Amino acid sequence: METTTLPSCNTASLNPYTPNSGNPWNVSKVQHTFRRLGFGANSLAIDNALSLSPGAFIDSLVDSAVALPPTPAPFWGNYAISDFTDYTADNDQYIADWQLQTGNDIVSENLRGRLAFFWMNHFVTELETVFYSPFMYQYYNKMQTFALGNFREFTRAIGTDNMMLLYLNGFENTNNTPNENYARELFELFTMGEGNGYTQQDIVEASRALTGYNHWAEPGADIYFDSSTFDNNPKTIFGQMGNWDYDDVIDILFQQRGNLIASFICEKLYTFFVSPSVDATIRQNIIEPLAQTLIDNDFEMVPMLKQLFKSEHFYDERALGVVIKSPIDVIFNYVNEGSFFYDDTLMEAFLYYAGLMGQELYDPPDVSGWQRDETWINGSTLAGRWGLIELYIDFLFGNGHEQLLVDLARELSNDSTDPAFITEVVINHFMSKTLHTASDYVVATDIFKWEVPQNYYDSGTWNLNWSSAPLQVSLLLKHIAQMPEFQLK
Repeated sequence: METTTLPSCNTASLNPYTPNSGNPWNVSKVQHTFRRLGFGANSLAIDNALSLSPGAFIDSLVDSAVALPPTPAPFWGNYAISDFTDYTADNDQYIADWQLQTGNDIVSENLRGRLAFFWMNHFVTELETVFYSPFMYQYYNKMQTFALGNFREFTRAIGTDNMMLLYLNGFENTNNTPNENYARELFELFTMGEGNGYTQQDIVEASRALTGYNHWAEPGADIYFDSSTFDNNPKTIFGQMGNWDYDDVIDILFQQRGNLIASFICEKLYTFFVSPSVDATIRQNIIEPLAQTLIDNDFEMVPMLKQLFKSEHFYDERALGVVIKSPIDVIFNYVNEGSFFYDDTLMEAFLYYAGLMGQELYDPPDVSGWQRDETWINGSTLAGRWGLIELYIDFLFGNGHEQLLVDLARELSNDSTDPAFITEVVINHFMSKTLHTASDYVVATDIFKWEVPQNYYDSGTWNLNWSSAPLQVSLLLKHIAQMPEFQLK
């Protein structure tokens, strides 16, 4: 993601956030945390979080993510091509199955799902290029395994991942026919940033050290190292000469360029979790201290992540509602925050429509990944967001799940009979910030009232048990999805 150079309005520090009367620990801050560190939460999860201190809440989210085991391997997860019964049909089906599994994981796993999704957009591969289900699973397994682990060892593991070796041409990189593609992206996109801390000659020399991973027992089996295609001659990388191999490249990279790597990855995590706006002050006061924490902990990410997520800076009012939701955010947050029904068929539909809006799981547009934020919004994608929510609400309303809509309004309003109050609390539940003007709430209230005569509201006769209530709530929920504020988290 490209960061903006506009001055950041958030001047809060990395000191731990301590609630006080002027800056309380409240529903808005808990929702902010769930939206950034996961994909939203229902009111029960919010109430549970409010019973904890902010620090204890973050500890619970991070520690739970660390303890969560990877998704079990499918039976085909380590197939070679010869193991398939009908390769073309089976591979297509297994890919669809694993996209579905990944969607179900991400929507439900809070921080581990959110970070696995982040890393899929950092250590990028493209399904369109490597359309092979076992390698897809193995790649995802690394995203989960290292999601909150050691960034150096994550970087080491991904370079010999089967899908990555095919995607960035490591499989073609031999002593006789060197290919610089992976070495270039290792420096430029994965660790230091474009043109930052390396030369073209460093790329050339590193690519020679990365040779040898060009062999498999049969097509589709694990790719392994064989010295017969390894460049067994001295290489000079960042000024150090030796007969370096793959592990040496990673070790030298992190030893010689550790400060640059830490700053690069901390800034990328900051723009993902906090704000796309990064200026010199943010780099000095936020990014660099986070980078130092990462270095001090030998590139273990948990201490750095906890430092950021527990900070005054993360919880500052100016950090709320400044990130544009991705297509996946739009629908997954909606499902979780509403406690709405979904099954595998609906998840497949969610992922299909997200793909139409530019975010197909495992298939970003190129090696630099989805650029996020403003790139998600244009005339067609905005209409697509509205249409997706409308289709989903219509499905719930027309397929026996309309009571979920009423249950949401009843729970949030404590079974109120006041349409203005119900409208306000339902809107605020789905928004990072309250609406700009009181008139916005008035318009929404009128939509919620539908065609029920005003005297029934005035007399207190109307309530959420009325037969019209599911339709009324559905109209309000559709209206909410079209508000500009709904596009932000």
